[in-house]
Amino acid sequence: MRMTRHNGRAGKNGVYNPKHNDRRFDIDNSEHIDPERSKLNIYWDTFNGYRTFDHMEPETELADTFEDVEQLYYEHYYRDFIEGQNARNEKTRHTERNRTAEQIRKNKKTCPEETVYQIGTMDNHVEPEVLMKVVAEFMDTLEKCFGSHIHILDWALHLDESTPHIHERHVFNCENKYGELCPQQEKALEALGFELPYPDQKQGRHNNRKMVFDSACRALLFEIAKKNGLELEEEPEYGGRKYLEKQDYILMKQKEEIEKRGKTIEEQKEKISNQEKTLRVQNTEINENAGQIREQTEKLEELSLKVEEVETLIQDVSEAAYDKAVEVVTEKVREQTQQEDITAVADYKKKLNLPDAKINPKVLPTVNKVLDNVQSILKNAAKQIQKKVSAALKSPEARTAGVEQVKEKARESIYDVLIRNKVKADQDNQERRARENNQKKRKQNMEL
Repeated sequence: MRMTRHNGRAGKNGVYNPKHNDRRFDIDNSEHIDPERSKLNIYWDTFNGYRTFDHMEPETELADTFEDVEQLYYEHYYRDFIEGQNARNEKTRHTERNRTAEQIRKNKKTCPEETVYQIGTMDNHVEPEVLMKVVAEFMDTLEKCFGSHIHILDWALHLDESTPHIHERHVFNCENKYGELCPQQEKALEALGFELPYPDQKQGRHNNRKMVFDSACRALLFEIAKKNGLELEEEPEYGGRKYLEKQDYILMKQKEEIEKRGKTIEEQKEKISNQEKTLRVQNTEINENAGQIREQTEKLEELSLKVEEVETLIQDVSEAAYDKAVEVVTEKVREQTQQEDITAVADYKKKLNLPDAKINPKVLPTVNKVLDNVQSILKNAAKQIQKKVSAALKSPEARTAGVEQVKEKARESIYDVLIRNKVKADQDNQERRARENNQKKRKQNMEL
């Protein structure tokens, strides 16, 4: 497990703002901060002491927020320096160099330095109580050993981000040649006895007392951690990255942990993306199939209507055809029955009236009259037979059975006609499409 102590004063947006530390901004717009867990944070400053979420009401009229605390400190402790330097500027007629306490507090060279403490990563870190104990002991030792020139202004334990960590802000101050206390880091460290890492070389960015001071702080911090039972990797983790901006460094640490999971997340995203593509294809196919089903349903309904119409037509035609057939059949039966009987009587009458017929001439007239009556009776009997046959054929049972037989024959005939017409229509459509395709090809060839 690693321990991090990272320092910074300013970044791309200017000097660091302590509002981030005491959460005096709209945290709902910060994705990396959990508003509910923010209630667990602990805050401390040099004027108010310890505060929590439940005790964030102003305790002094002049120093409510961390920013107020730092402004009040600069106004009170550096007043003599500010007034004296402004007076000297006026004396040399360089009043454009005059500065206020706020301007000095927000200047990159004289603003408070901020340090971030963290032990472990988002997946493997110490309990907040352990982190707080180690850092508190370190700050207490720092105050005791170097408090004459280093003053801690405020700090905050953040438990609402991915990894517990502490933001601490402090100032380096020392008296100038006029006896005025002012914020000057290198002079303060020199007064504390820190030497340059390379005494024979010129002081600069890579050769200053702050480097020795940070090394001493790091050694002290590890010593305290070991005393509290922690086994930590002591080799510096970030090397040349120690000059990264405070918030960039925090985000970088979180990013390194997130990137470990990044590939898995990307693979999951890719799988989800592929699944979404598959679903889209399936949805498209389903929609196409649904469209085809709707078209087929509409066609089926249309055909059903046509079939119903054809069935109705067949029913009507069959009934009419059967009724007409009954009339024709009964009439034919009547004619056939009547004609055969009457013809037989006429033939018999003719034979009786022949000269060679062996019949008494006196009886012949009576016989002829009887035969005429027989013919009349036969005509009336034929009409009765016609009525009986017609009634029998038109009875509900006979008529229903007869109509069904006619329908079957009619349906077969109609369907045969429809099939022949459909085949002919399909052939006509194929020939028409072939002609249209040929016309399109000829038109394209002409355009080319």
